[in-house]
Amino acid sequence: MGDLGEFDSSFIQALEHRPKPNATEAQGIPLIDLSPISCHEDVETNSETDPASIEELVKQVGSACKNWGFFQVINHGVPLDRRQRIEAAAREFFAQSLEEKRKVRRDEVKIMGYYDREHTKNVRDWKEVFDFGVEDPTLVAASTDPDDDSVAYWTNQWPEYPPKFRETCEEYTRDVGKLIMKLMELIALSLGLKAKRFHEYFKDQTSTIRLNYYPPCPSPELALGVGRHRDNGVLTVLSQDEVGGLQVKRRTDGEWIGVKPTPGAFIINVGDIMQVWTNEAYRSAEHRVVVNSVKERLSIPFFLNPAHYTEVKPLEELIDEEHPPKYRPYVWGKFQVIRKRSNFIKLNVENIQIDDFRIAH
Repeated sequence: MGDLGEFDSSFIQALEHRPKPNATEAQGIPLIDLSPISCHEDVETNSETDPASIEELVKQVGSACKNWGFFQVINHGVPLDRRQRIEAAAREFFAQSLEEKRKVRRDEVKIMGYYDREHTKNVRDWKEVFDFGVEDPTLVAASTDPDDDSVAYWTNQWPEYPPKFRETCEEYTRDVGKLIMKLMELIALSLGLKAKRFHEYFKDQTSTIRLNYYPPCPSPELALGVGRHRDNGVLTVLSQDEVGGLQVKRRTDGEWIGVKPTPGAFIINVGDIMQVWTNEAYRSAEHRVVVNSVKERLSIPFFLNPAHYTEVKPLEELIDEEHPPKYRPYVWGKFQVIRKRSNFIKLNVENIQIDDFRIAH
């Protein structure tokens, strides 16, 4: 993998998970125009917007979350040059020697930074990553012990090169952070809740942004950039370049289908926490990333996560006798710490999942 040495068996997917050479291209993926709200700080307090256009927007978002678990947004209010700058900075960073990149390498203590040995479902991913926290430092649970209330701080590591790398990343974070909270308001309204119903969970958010770099792969039919998974947070806002490679598992037939990049659009993914909060009214989408032998690819996901002390469980407003809770409560911070540890070791078992908290009815 470029600097990572020759292709080795740790990257090879089991036969049933290897990508097909000619994946179907997704038809009908919801593309939602956010122009009615893109110039405003939040969804409801805006006198200039026609209430009918907001209502239509809410309906589209609700339908996309229910039927797909992901959608694309355009006219979202994030300036194009913000994305161009962070993409350029990411390419410059990843183009450096491994020695330079490893100066900000992450490990079990320094959770943020550069890494090139990530595993998904216990198979190594064909990619390099750079992670940073939206809050710096990020307040997290210190231990997986349910009775231990101690906290720790994850601090961002910033490289010296490229210049203005930190500033560029932080500007992008601010703009996408505003967009993601507007999306949360639209989702709340689509569930019949107050627009700001979810805001309380993000006071001490544990959200992260990742720069993903996928070099050309000599054996793209054997490996994946990221193996099949669902995002375990609340919502993901993904910026991807024009190369493409994202595939989503179609619910109707379990087929993997390619998501063609739409110029200027962000891809929005429902995460597992949203699935629990909505008691499965909205479900997270399983997805993966295929690689190719010719072109490098870059993508930038913003993973929206709540405060570490959040007890994740179905919202009271969405459960009743006819809709009993489908999940037992779990504490997000403990779940997150267990998941993070698995990034550094190859486990012999499946990692912790929300299914572990599902109630059998």
